[in-house]
Amino acid sequence: MNFYGNKRGTTVNLALTGLMAALVLVATMFFKVQIPVGPDKTMIGFANVFCILAGLLLGPVYGGLAAGIGSCIFDLIGGWADSAPTTLLFKFLMAFVCGLIAWGGDKTAQKLSRVITGAVSGSLVYCVLYLGYSALKLILLGSAPEAALIAMTTKLGATLTNAIIADVIAVPFFFAIRKALDRAHLPVGGRLRHS
Repeated sequence: MNFYGNKRGTTVNLALTGLMAALVLVATMFFKVQIPVGPDKTMIGFANVFCILAGLLLGPVYGGLAAGIGSCIFDLIGGWADSAPTTLLFKFLMAFVCGLIAWGGDKTAQKLSRVITGAVSGSLVYCVLYLGYSALKLILLGSAPEAALIAMTTKLGATLTNAIIADVIAVPFFFAIRKALDRAHLPVGGRLRHS
């Protein structure tokens, strides 16, 4: 189903989805610091910047696909294959919620308050999903609840840092990129047709 109007819009959205997925992958591979957390690990990096940016630029569906696919590919090739399905889902939901809020109820996502709310909401959804999954995984693997809580404290710091970095960088980038796309008359994800 084409929510974005025409064939050209769909082609542009698919191309930008692939581009954003590649940027998520590259950012995850090269712009990160890994932190060991007991038997698990976490990282601080710039991948979430591109996940949020994908939701803001491309809207919920295309943005979600870009964020989920790029992150999932990293997990598959980066030694985190057991987490790939949950990463695909969680990163999709992060960008989906971001795009849904940023583009919902308006013809454009030019309103700063809506863009910020979308970015923060997407980041918080991801934080809750990731931390909840990580805690459950540790407990199911036999960690005592107290040990899981200590591990989650470290992960909470890294996850919130990633969320803040993502939102602070992605929101101004969105407005700059959006202007360039508008000048080029490229119909991208957020331009929903209202009936």
